[in-house]
Amino acid sequence: MTSSMALRTRVFAAFLRISEKGIEDVVDLPAHRAKRARVQRTLAGRFVFGRPDKRAVAEEITVGNGSRALLHRPADAIAPLPCVLNFHGGGWVQGNPEQAGWLASRVAVRNRVVVISPSYRLAPEQPFPAGVEDCWNTLAWIIEHAEELGIDPHRIAVMGDSAGGNLAAVMALLARDAGGPEIRCQVLIYPGTEMYDRWPSEDRHAEAPVLTSKNMRAFARLYMGELYGDEDFRASPIRAASHADLPRAFILTAELDPLLDNGARYRDALVAAGVPVRYAEYDGAIHGFMSLPGVVPVARRALDDIVDFLAHAL
Repeated sequence: MTSSMALRTRVFAAFLRISEKGIEDVVDLPAHRAKRARVQRTLAGRFVFGRPDKRAVAEEITVGNGSRALLHRPADAIAPLPCVLNFHGGGWVQGNPEQAGWLASRVAVRNRVVVISPSYRLAPEQPFPAGVEDCWNTLAWIIEHAEELGIDPHRIAVMGDSAGGNLAAVMALLARDAGGPEIRCQVLIYPGTEMYDRWPSEDRHAEAPVLTSKNMRAFARLYMGELYGDEDFRASPIRAASHADLPRAFILTAELDPLLDNGARYRDALVAAGVPVRYAEYDGAIHGFMSLPGVVPVARRALDDIVDFLAHAL
């Protein structure tokens, strides 16, 4: 499995194996989240997760339901700008807007857009559909407050990685079904699109770095809670009754990721429904690589591809 990994990715993977518990073995989740946030702020953490682009202005805002969001915009921007609503990963159980700072700030600067990365309620304390509701409310609030945020409410994209890719896909479906708000495009970065079915990439990469098959199963159980087994498309967007009339999509997957087939099969579902899809699988990449630019070199090429897609689609 490691043959195509960059050396620094292999070193990072080896370090994770000896230093990190799987989510299925974590007893105190709040302490676990706090430890992860502390690691992000260390010198080593800033190397691994990448630093925000200095040409972007970062601002913390409070959205309608009282939750926190990070807003990145180009320092010399003149409003109104298009907006990318970016949902962080972490298995719906952990993660924060800061972990996407490397990606969000660079998209803001290079595409000359406002990128808003919201927080949302996390499981198991607040299981499905709490996170979905928070993301939907944030989307509605952003449209409502477009003028004060300096954004164009008619040029909105959704983006997210892993669990955040799941939430971005769900937002596109919900907006279509509600007749708005209008979403121009969706960027789904190694998204989780199916909660239960086991596909070949999960077996191929069952012991992969960052995300194992056991981790995947634990995240799903923690997120769904008492609703585990529910086939609601808001949990598994690939189960939506129809994928027609969704906004154009860019789906990114990682070669060495148990979730690879989640992205590839969602691509197939969208293409079958007539949705324009750009798709890329990144060689040597592991799950989470867009949050790990310091240890996965191909993250920079994927960033270029996201910037290019948004330049044409947004």
